[in-house]
Amino acid sequence: MKIEKVEIRHIKLKLISPFVTSKGTETHQEHLIISVTSEGLTGWGECVAGQHPFYTYETVFTSRYITSEYLIPSILHKDLSKISDAHILWKDVQGHPMAKAGVEAALTDVFAKSQNISLAKYFGGEKKKIDVGVSIGLQSSSGVLLKKIDAYLNGGYKRIKVKIERGNDFKLLEAVRKVYPDILLQVDANSAYTLKDISLLKQFDDFNLLLIEQPFAADDLVDHAQLQAEMKTPICLDESISSLASTKAAFELKSCQTINIKPGRVGGFTEAIGIHDYCREKNIPVWHGGMLESGIGRAGNIALASLANFTLPADISASSRYYEFDIVEPEFVLNSDGTIDVPSKAGIGVEISLEKLDKVTQQKIVY
Repeated sequence: MKIEKVEIRHIKLKLISPFVTSKGTETHQEHLIISVTSEGLTGWGECVAGQHPFYTYETVFTSRYITSEYLIPSILHKDLSKISDAHILWKDVQGHPMAKAGVEAALTDVFAKSQNISLAKYFGGEKKKIDVGVSIGLQSSSGVLLKKIDAYLNGGYKRIKVKIERGNDFKLLEAVRKVYPDILLQVDANSAYTLKDISLLKQFDDFNLLLIEQPFAADDLVDHAQLQAEMKTPICLDESISSLASTKAAFELKSCQTINIKPGRVGGFTEAIGIHDYCREKNIPVWHGGMLESGIGRAGNIALASLANFTLPADISASSRYYEFDIVEPEFVLNSDGTIDVPSKAGIGVEISLEKLDKVTQQKIVY
């Protein structure tokens, strides 16, 4: 397929309520929307790098530069027969996985549309629905948190994930388990702890958690291994897993028992599927994380999560969880059984509302 046109949009979406983690507070989400046109078809992708270099070193601004100056020029007006052709063309670009993932997603969408199959089928997905949970940011009090949990449980979400940080953790979990002793519950530390906190973290075993996500820094695989050896609660790695190679290192070191896969973090769908397949071979359960995507990125995430080894509820909520309106039609909704349907139409399976997309676009560049 000859890549005839590529477009970048820098979008800004207002969150319904501030999302607070140990890394800070977000009131808006800024991402890049990439569209690729070939042979009368347009594919859409989303680069999930945000405003600040807190989750990873990438930001929406660095990604826009790398995409504009390197990734797009490498593929524009080129004939590509498969996704790996693009990887070869930008192989000399070191790092910047989120920028690469955004362009790869748009290319993948247009390739799937050229075959008139859904993205899920293109990936080899098996599920028609995926189990989903909800992620709740840090709250001002346990009372506020409990009200939010109650609302999300009544709304049908199967699993609750709570953000924690040092000093806002043990008592909070005590309060949650007192009211909800049996719900599927997990916590996300976003690297808020160090090995000095091991005695506190070991006490989390009393709360019957599905997992504790990323307690230590991204490069602390050895320390994670030491903690996992002393905890029965499964450690899940998020920021630490940047590639298939880091996944293999974590497995060999026994740094975790489960893995969160985010295509943006690992460089795109191709690498994400490689991690999924490796984990399936090693009997490591995986689940799909989220980066507060619009419906474009969310559609790709849902398709990926239809693969067989995504066995834990995903952080892929309904569109209305975060935003007053989405930029796709139809928007993604939560079914009464705590699932979201996997789109079955060609490509990402939803239509882009150009009117709504225009409303949230800060800048548009056409190549």
